[in-house]
Amino acid sequence: MIRDVLTVAWKEWRELMSLSGGARGGRLSLVILLAVFGVLLPLQSGADWVRSATTVFYWAWVPLMLVGNAIADAIAGERERHTLETLLASRLPDPAILLGKVLAAVSYGWGLVMGMLLLSLVTVNMSARSDGLLLFPARIAVGAPLLALLGAGLAAAAGVLVSLRAATVRHAAQALSVGILLLIFVPVFLAESMPDAWKARAASWLMTAGADRIAWSAAAGLAGLDLALMGLALARFRRVRLIVD
Repeated sequence: MIRDVLTVAWKEWRELMSLSGGARGGRLSLVILLAVFGVLLPLQSGADWVRSATTVFYWAWVPLMLVGNAIADAIAGERERHTLETLLASRLPDPAILLGKVLAAVSYGWGLVMGMLLLSLVTVNMSARSDGLLLFPARIAVGAPLLALLGAGLAAAAGVLVSLRAATVRHAAQALSVGILLLIFVPVFLAESMPDAWKARAASWLMTAGADRIAWSAAAGLAGLDLALMGLALARFRRVRLIVD
């Protein structure tokens, strides 16, 4: 089973590399994200980029964009290229196909985030030399990769569910983009719409809880959501249904 998962993941990785290398828009998006989170924001924040615990929350949603673009091709791309039937006719079990695709997308997005983290650390140290060597404290060094991994898992699991029903990669990518925007802006809209009394209570709780507790609560919530969506994706990924569709 593990060998089958890794086989599918390696196939997906090669396709991801060829797609990102051949699509000018994809390369431009990666360059912009690397520039923003690896250079511009660290330059603006200075040493606070390393010391502030709030930095860790950037990395929970950055993978949503990276993995969303990659996972949109998972099923819809195979269907569009007329290679889905060949893949489903192989001896590979259904869970191995799905998990291999998810593993490739998650490792792709998570790896890029780790690159951004390292680049941001280099940027901060070059711009704030007078403060000596700056390193992320343990809570950020652990929390940022963990939230990034869970965010990548959320995007991959949700993306597979969307890609299962999408006729083309473009439709899957558009649906995922809308979903990501809603996930980001709906909580902000709801927070702004709350009565002043509720806002005061929420602000008091946030100050009392602290960034560490909030980060671990967010990680627990993301982990539960990841497991639920992956369970749903595994239940819906059936080759008989896909061949009929």
